[in-house]
Amino acid sequence: MGLIDPLLKALREEGYEKPTPIQVQSIAPVLEGRDLFGAAQTGTGKTAAFSLPILQRLSEEQVKGQRQVRCLILAPTRELAIQIGDSIKSYGRHLHLRHAVIFGGVGQQPQVDAIRRGLDILVATPGRLQDLHNQGLVNLSQVKILVLDEADRMLDMGFIHDVRRIIALLPVKRQTLLFSATLPKEIRELMSRILIEPVMVEVTPVSTTAERVKQEIYYVRREEKRDLLEHVIRQAGDTSVLVFTRTKHGADKVARELSKRGIRAEAIHGNKSQTARQRALGDFKSGDLRVLVATDIAARGIDVEELGLVVNCDLPDTPETYVHRIGRTGRAGASGLAVSFCSAEDEHLLIDIRRHLRQPLPPATDHPYHVDMPAVPLPAMNPQAKAKKYREDGDQGPSHRQPSRNKARPAPGRTAQARPAAQERKQPQQPSATEGPARKKRPNRNKSRNRNRRPAGAEAAVQAAATPSPEKRKRFFFF
Repeated sequence: MGLIDPLLKALREEGYEKPTPIQVQSIAPVLEGRDLFGAAQTGTGKTAAFSLPILQRLSEEQVKGQRQVRCLILAPTRELAIQIGDSIKSYGRHLHLRHAVIFGGVGQQPQVDAIRRGLDILVATPGRLQDLHNQGLVNLSQVKILVLDEADRMLDMGFIHDVRRIIALLPVKRQTLLFSATLPKEIRELMSRILIEPVMVEVTPVSTTAERVKQEIYYVRREEKRDLLEHVIRQAGDTSVLVFTRTKHGADKVARELSKRGIRAEAIHGNKSQTARQRALGDFKSGDLRVLVATDIAARGIDVEELGLVVNCDLPDTPETYVHRIGRTGRAGASGLAVSFCSAEDEHLLIDIRRHLRQPLPPATDHPYHVDMPAVPLPAMNPQAKAKKYREDGDQGPSHRQPSRNKARPAPGRTAQARPAAQERKQPQQPSATEGPARKKRPNRNKSRNRNRRPAGAEAAVQAAATPSPEKRKRFFFF
């Protein structure tokens, strides 16, 4: 593939024998200096697909004087940035290049010292990089290669604006590589702005799951999820298990509950310190910790060899997140199993996942906590969603014109049949023939004087009956 001997030697030492499809399609264009967009799921070898040619290109250039950042790699999470840094260290062990990884959640001084010593490659999260640049501690004027890894996740986490500000600081003449598992509208717009005649590499259809991952759905009552989780983990034997929860509090709660039941587990999420997250992740990768409970953001970048089981204790809110979760297993050609718990409250989420994957995903019944779920009707779509669905299906569909604002509408709680009667009551009464012509009612110009005058006769009785007593007014006020 045109790689130099120091890189081939490092790959042999890492045990690599055959390149993955994305590596076959990406390495040659990157070596030529072309822009590239890679649509690939996690675990397909995309880190090596851009790291190897970048290391080779930078090693062939002669640097005079102080080293400046020539390659910038942006990652959405700390874990992914650390993983990329570890890969660059392994692949470039026989090259005389320097790199550093900077991210938030830790003190910045060691990172600043590494930058001042001179770097060739900088791996960073957007927030910490922008913070250091605002302090004048990092210079990006010599960047020749920009890599945006997992750009769709940066969009989900709200980093896309920081990414655009960082791109504005870079030289216009550069090579840009963008990798994303999904292709939403914002990512397509970003591609059109920063990529020039890019090479398009797509090893799997966008937003689909790896074929080697076996998916199972377990119907279970919500209050029995912890019992089922213990059963699944014990049935897995010595296999490493990654458990996903929807919230940080839920991750801590699941980890505590498993520990009480004799299964050592640790939780990682955004509220954990970086030291605690790295220690738990290190123990999990080394095999000292068998069960790791994580949220979606914290699990980004977890690359564990021989991770055999992923458990969705809580189904995610979006089908794309489901794809990323189960992509933690079945990596680099290995097989894996993804088990998802579904209670009655989660049925609508499972429907969205099935629609997205275009797979039936039938429930598995061979577990002791299986329940038969009632058929849950699909949620009603608003007119805009219906129109979009008809367009996707190639049908014009019914008209969704909004009713005119000037058209009379019945008041809330009043039926359309009651409207004519109400309108009739508002019509002025016509005098009878014996009463003579109706007299015009003269406007009362002295309302303030009449306000304190007590009405007499029948009118006083009617007003007294309509006016609540002080006790009623007090009770009504506090109600």
